Amino acid sequence: MKRIESTQNALVKHWKKLVSQRKEREKSGEYIVEGFHLVEEALKHTDQIIQIIVRDGVDLPLLWAIDDVVLVHVNEAVAKEIAETENSQGVFAHCKQREISEDEKYDWRKVLLVDSVQDPGNIGTMIRTADAAGIDAVVLGKGCVDAFNPKTLRSAQGSHFHIPVVRGDLIEWIEQLQQDDVKVYGTSLEESISYKEIEQTNAFALIVGNEGSGINPQILAKTDQNVIIPILGGAESLNVAVATGILLYSFVK
Repeated sequence: MKRIESTQNALVKHWKKLVSQRKEREKSGEYIVEGFHLVEEALKHTDQIIQIIVRDGVDLPLLWAIDDVVLVHVNEAVAKEIAETENSQGVFAHCKQREISEDEKYDWRKVLLVDSVQDPGNIGTMIRTADAAGIDAVVLGKGCVDAFNPKTLRSAQGSHFHIPVVRGDLIEWIEQLQQDDVKVYGTSLEESISYKEIEQTNAFALIVGNEGSGINPQILAKTDQNVIIPILGGAESLNVAVATGILLYSFVK
């Protein structure tokens, strides 16, 4: 069991950068989750945990299996350096991003592709929804917020531990999926049919895009079919994460 009391400690500085800097998360392949619920989810996947950080005065639940996990105790000052929430629960997990082999990617038959969605809450909700709907993976394209941003992690509620989330070139992904006989659906107001006309299947890819500008036209040009969710009331549009949930549950068999 380790103890750290200085905010100038090199590990504390690394933790702080993992919380605040996308560049540090991408370079190291590591991230921090905060709070009892997310740490408990992490503990179901101990191969992804580097260490658990506990603030003075915080008791871990007795049922947590922590015998094989490195525990680091920290004082109030250190905990404050890495806390991202206002009323921090004082427990964190320093995790490594899941490694995904190329072979594993070729097995994915139900994929959510996301183009230029910048709101971390929406991305996190879409990851959580894809996990709930039994989707194989989420691919974040150019212009998307970082999947391991603290707000994204909170919004996903632990689904990062259950479903692969990768960054990638969406056009390359579309072409690969189509080669594997996976139909690719876009969301668009033009040249589209109602989502209810799509037959349920266990091999499909859905692309969703930025609420303001939609999916990049170059990406949209590659789809097999575009769909629309009719607006029945007076709202101008649907939130992208809500629309994603409706479509995934409608398409999946």
